[in-house]
Amino acid sequence: MNKFKDWILPIISGICLILSLLGWLDNILPFDIAWGAVILSGFPIIKDSTISLITKFDIKADVLVSLALIASIIIGEIFAAGEIAFIMTIGALLEDKTVEKAHQGIKSLINLTPRTARLIKSDSEEIISADDVKIGDILRVIPGETIPVDGVIISGQTSIDQSVMTGESLPVDKCIYDNVFSGTINQFGSFDMKATKIDKDSSLQRMIKLVESANANKAPIVSLTDKWATWIVIIALSFSILTWFITKEIIRSVTILVVFCPCALVLATPTAIMAAIGNSSKFGILIRSGDALERLDKINRIAFDKTGTLTYGKPKVVAIESFQNTITKTDLLYFAASLEQRSEHPLGRAILNHYNENSNSQLAIPESFNMIPGRGVKATIKDKNILAGNLKMILENNISLDDDIRDCSLSYNDKGCTIIFISINNKLCGFVALADTPRLDSINTINKIHSLGVKSLLLTGDNAYSANNIGKKVGIDNISFDLLPEDKMKVIKNYQQDKNEQICMIGDGVNDAPALKTASVGIALGSIGSDIAIDSSDIAIIGDDISKIPYLIELSRKTMSTIRINVVLSLGLNFIAIILAILGILHPVVGALVHNTGSVAVIINSTLLLKFKENKTPNTTEELSI
Repeated sequence: MNKFKDWILPIISGICLILSLLGWLDNILPFDIAWGAVILSGFPIIKDSTISLITKFDIKADVLVSLALIASIIIGEIFAAGEIAFIMTIGALLEDKTVEKAHQGIKSLINLTPRTARLIKSDSEEIISADDVKIGDILRVIPGETIPVDGVIISGQTSIDQSVMTGESLPVDKCIYDNVFSGTINQFGSFDMKATKIDKDSSLQRMIKLVESANANKAPIVSLTDKWATWIVIIALSFSILTWFITKEIIRSVTILVVFCPCALVLATPTAIMAAIGNSSKFGILIRSGDALERLDKINRIAFDKTGTLTYGKPKVVAIESFQNTITKTDLLYFAASLEQRSEHPLGRAILNHYNENSNSQLAIPESFNMIPGRGVKATIKDKNILAGNLKMILENNISLDDDIRDCSLSYNDKGCTIIFISINNKLCGFVALADTPRLDSINTINKIHSLGVKSLLLTGDNAYSANNIGKKVGIDNISFDLLPEDKMKVIKNYQQDKNEQICMIGDGVNDAPALKTASVGIALGSIGSDIAIDSSDIAIIGDDISKIPYLIELSRKTMSTIRINVVLSLGLNFIAIILAILGILHPVVGALVHNTGSVAVIINSTLLLKFKENKTPNTTEELSI
C-alpha cells in the first residue's frame, strides 16, 4: 500500500498534463489544469532542492530542475513547467525503485536466536529464557533443539548441524570438551554444556552485528546525474545569463534552462536498469538492488562459497571399497544400506539413496538397531552383527584396522571424502566413501568467468582437503578454508581495502550473509539456499544455477554501456538545443518538446536491453568424479 501511495501524485500529475494538452477543461476552469502537475510534482522538487542547497550546499540536478520550473512559471509556460516536474518525478521514482534494499535478512537472523534454554540445577531441569543464561550455567540440549548460547560440552556426545555458522554440508561429531555455538542445531544425541559466551558475545549475535555493520558500510552508488549536477547547473546558468546579457531577451534565457533540464539524463540510468531487471527476471534472476549492476560491471574477482554453490550441498556415494574376497562391493553396499534404513543421518540417507538408485533388490530388515551419536550405527542383519561408522567407532569396538584399509581410506580423505567403515561380525570388510560433489556446470562457469577477465576465489568453512579437492576440479587456484562467517568477511575486506579489488560474493547459506553484505555485490543462490542469504544479497538466482553468473556479468557490462550511450545522447541533444535557444530558434514549449525527444530516445535505447542474450559457449557436461 505504501508503494502505491508513492505513485498517486505522479499519476494525478500525468492526468492533469493530458487534460491540459487536450484542452477539454479550458472553457471550464479559470486556470490551466497543468498547474496540478506543477503543484503536486513540482513544488516538492523545489522545496527539497532549496532545503538541501541551504542546509548542506548540496548542488544536485534538482537545483537546475527547480530553476527551470520557476523560470517557466514566471513567463507563463505552465504546461512546460508541469511536464518537467512530471518527468523528473517519474525518473526519481524509477531510480528509488531500482536501488531500494531489503533488510529482512537481519530480522531472519534474529529469528534464529533460541528463545529458551534448559537450565540444569541440583539435578533438576528448568526451562528459562535464553536471555537469562549466565556464563558458567549448565545447560542440556536434546536432539532437534537449537543451541542457545556458546559453550563447551561437559557430558554426552552428538552430531551438530553447523551449516548456519560454517556452511559445512555434513553434521559435525562432538564429544566432551568440544565447543558448540549458538544458532547451530543438535541433531542426534543429548548433551550437557557449560555456557561460555552469552548475549552479544555469542556466535549468532556476533554474526547479526556483522551483517548490520557490513550493510551500513556499503557506500551507495551516486547517480550519474548527481555526479555531474554541479557542472550542469553552472553551465546552464552561465549560458542563460550570458544569453540574456547579450540578447536582452528573457525568453531565450528561460528556454536554455528548459532545454538544459536533465530529464533525459535522469532517465538514462533507471530506465536501463529497469530494462536489465526485466531481462534477468526471464531467466529466474531477481536483481534486488539496481545499482548492483553498476557495481558488478566493476568487479575484478568473484568469491565462491563451496557447499551448495560450487557443489550440490548433499553427500553422495563416490566409492565403495571391499577388502574381503568373500564380500563383494555389491554385498557391502547391501549390508550398509540395510543398516542405514533406520538412520536419520545425512550420510546414512545418502548410502540408502545410492542403493535404491542402483538396485531393485529388497533390503533386509535390521534387528537390534542402535545409533551411537557422533560414531555410527549397528544392528543385526541375517544373523550377522553389522557395524557402520567412523574411525572412532571402529577403534572403540576393538576392531582391527589393517594397513591397506587405513592407507586406502586416507587417500580418499585426502580427496575430501568422508569414510563410513563397515564391519561384519567384528571384522572390518571395507568402507563407503562419500563426498559433496561439484555441480556439472561449475567447470564451464569458472572458465567462462575467467574468459571475461574476472578472477576467482574459493571461501569455505570446510577443511583443507575438501576445499582444495573441489577448487582443483572446478579450476579455482586461490582457496581459503576453515573460515567462520567473520573470516569470510575479513578476506573480502582485505581484497577490497588492501588490494583495491572489487569483489562479488556468491553464496547460499546463513553463514554467507556477512560476506554477501560486505562484498561489492552479493549474489545468493535461492533454491536450496537460505532466505537469509537471499535477503542479504543484491541479486538472487532462483534455482541455484551458477551457470547464469557469466550472463549476469555480461548483462551488467551491456547495461553500463547502454547508460553511457544514454548520457552522451541526452547531453548531446541538450547542447544542440541550447545553441538553437541562444539563436532564438527555440522557445520554451518547443524546447520542452525537444528535451522530451531526448527522453524518448533514452527510453527506446534502454528497452533494447530486454532482448539481450548471453554469448553462449559449449558447456562442460561430463561427470565430475572424485
